[in-house]
Amino acid sequence: MPEDKILRTAEFNPDVCKYWLTSGCISLLATFVGIPLIPFWLILGHQFTKKYLERISCELNDKTLVVKKGYFNRIEKTIPLEKITDLAVVQGPIMRSFDLHGLNVETAGSSGAGASGALVGLVGIVNAIEFRDAVLQQRDRLASNLGAAPASAMPSEPTSESDSSQIELLADIRDTLHRIERNQKDR
Repeated sequence: MPEDKILRTAEFNPDVCKYWLTSGCISLLATFVGIPLIPFWLILGHQFTKKYLERISCELNDKTLVVKKGYFNRIEKTIPLEKITDLAVVQGPIMRSFDLHGLNVETAGSSGAGASGALVGLVGIVNAIEFRDAVLQQRDRLASNLGAAPASAMPSEPTSESDSSQIELLADIRDTLHRIERNQKDR
């Protein structure tokens, strides 16, 4: 299987380490019990955030978005572009003070993946809006190429018994979904 061509690689702003340190300090400060831990966080957190930043990457390929991150637990997610429903750009007040943006990758099945509903969240991508636009443009390009099947490849009427049985199966599925929707509305 040939490798997908890398179209764009996300670059991360080194100021994201300061953002993570500041966010950690604010969290410790808010708990009051964590206040004595702030000096330890500032010392250990500085090294931890630098190492974490070295291990985070995001690549846009022909058909996928590949995200790798994690220090202790390495996570690699390969997200097919056709499954991406939205790329939300977020910027909270602390992010704004460091001129950073967050990028949340949302897919149809990721609504329960976290508090924000994002499958993957990345903070600190340089030119996050441009990166988001590039991903969405590639997704749309891929969708238009997939949808550009020749008319002759799509029969207008069933041509065999298996096509007829597939159409019947799809009709049964449609009817079942309509019943489920009616039951949900009745509740």
